Amino acid sequence: MTLTRREILGVGGGLAAALSMPFRVVLAGEVTEVRMQGREDGSHVWFDPIGILIKPGQTIRWTNLNPGNSHTATAYNPVNFDRPLRMPKAAKPWNSDYLLPGESFSVTFIEKGVYDYYCIPHEHAGMVGRILVGAPEPDGWMETAGAEGDLPEEALRAFPMVDEIMANGVIRQFRA
Repeated sequence: MTLTRREILGVGGGLAAALSMPFRVVLAGEVTEVRMQGREDGSHVWFDPIGILIKPGQTIRWTNLNPGNSHTATAYNPVNFDRPLRMPKAAKPWNSDYLLPGESFSVTFIEKGVYDYYCIPHEHAGMVGRILVGAPEPDGWMETAGAEGDLPEEALRAFPMVDEIMANGVIRQFRA
C-alpha cells in the first residue's frame, strides 16, 4: 500500500493536533513524570508539574533534573518527620530520601484522594506538589486540601487549587 503525500500530511497533522490537546487524566498503569528542577544559581526550585490528576493504580516517577541540588519527594504524613497529614489516611506514606541529579523514585497510587508532598530541604522555598487520585467525592477526601497544619507560608501559597487541577489535569509551575 502506497500513501499519498496528502494522506501522510493528514496523519501527521492529526497527530500534531492530538498532542497539542490539553492533558486530562492519564490512564491507570501508565507512568507520569514529575521533574525536580531549579535555577542554576539555586534561587528557585520546583516540581514540574506541581499539580496533577491521575487514576487509581497509576505510578508517578520523580526525577531530579537539577544538576546543582539534591531533592526529595516526601508525603505530608506524621511518619515523615512528624509533618501534618495531607493525604488519605488509608494510603501508604512515602519518602524518596535524597535524590542526586539524574536519580528517580516512583510511587503507585491506589487510594483516591488528595496527596500533598514536599522536598525536605526546599519546603521553605515552596517546593511542594499536589496529586489528585480519582474524581472528588463530596464526603471527606477534600479535607486535606484545605488543612494548613504547620507548614511554611511559601509552601501553603504554592499548592495549586484542587478545582484548577480538576479542570486542567496538569498544573505546570513556570519559573524563569
